[in-house]
Amino acid sequence: MEALVARLSHLDPEAEGALRVVMFYDTLMRRRVDLPALARASAALAECVAGIRLHGTGRVIRVSPDGRETSAPPPVPSVTAPIGLDGEEIGTVWLERPGPPGPLDEVVLDRLALAASAVVERYGPARTTMADPALVELVISSDSDEAARARALRLLGFAAGLPLRVVAVRSRLPLDRLGGLLCPARPVKAAPLADVGVILATAVDPARFPAGVRAGIGAAASPDRSWREARTALRFTTPREPVVHYDALGAVALLAQVPPEAARDNADVAAIARVAGDPENLETLDAYCAAGSLRRAAGLLHLHHSSVARRLEQIGKTLGIELTEPTGLIRVRLALTAWRLLDD
Repeated sequence: MEALVARLSHLDPEAEGALRVVMFYDTLMRRRVDLPALARASAALAECVAGIRLHGTGRVIRVSPDGRETSAPPPVPSVTAPIGLDGEEIGTVWLERPGPPGPLDEVVLDRLALAASAVVERYGPARTTMADPALVELVISSDSDEAARARALRLLGFAAGLPLRVVAVRSRLPLDRLGGLLCPARPVKAAPLADVGVILATAVDPARFPAGVRAGIGAAASPDRSWREARTALRFTTPREPVVHYDALGAVALLAQVPPEAARDNADVAAIARVAGDPENLETLDAYCAAGSLRRAAGLLHLHHSSVARRLEQIGKTLGIELTEPTGLIRVRLALTAWRLLDD
């Protein structure tokens, strides 16, 4: 390598510099440096502030050329590069150069990103979103003892004492992408388990779920109980309400405990099954139950309220329920929800 650098120096000074950058980072990796040391060396090489951020933990390291970490508000980076691991972007590296980028800045960042990926993989746990399903199952299983659960959480990268949210999802999106969308700067792990996906995160914002995803969010502090709650909440999701927080269900969650045979034998649920054979009637009933009033239902359906009134009158006769009465609305809401749970 030294001989190649010497030969290139007579032909292309920029190529010589690029090779010296490669050799610089190769030496750092042989010394098995950690992320702070990697950032310090990069800042000294580039003669400007160098930064490293890991998406999974939110950890940020910014080091000035004198080797000290800086807490000053960061300017807009002059150049950035993603850190990749196992086909997933796990972080970012950047340089904060006051002027225009240097001729070797892209080479420096490319090698810094590769080195940061190797450090994360070596000193782990790996900060990729996807996790070993066996570890995730240990966390959420009611059969796990607390010592095994705590060890699994450590291996997954969750520090002791952090709050944990458990989410049950059905999604066509890959779980790693979904996890990254939900928690771009916080610890998050995902794994497929039986017929659903599991997401473990320290915080979950329901507004971040993309369209087409069904999700139930557990509320309990205990991961095993939160998983049961998340699975229950997932059963209550609908196209109109694709994300359900268990806490928001309140007493309605008790419907999930009704045996299917008992629900099918209920006259109101059986009547809903008959009405559901007509998609237009089912859509009208769903909108009315969601809106709670004829006029608001008409708004959801983009129809004149008189048209919705005629539909509801006919549906009410089929059900044998006076839908415009408060008790009738309660009955049909419960029956519609119980009927939907039968298909889950």
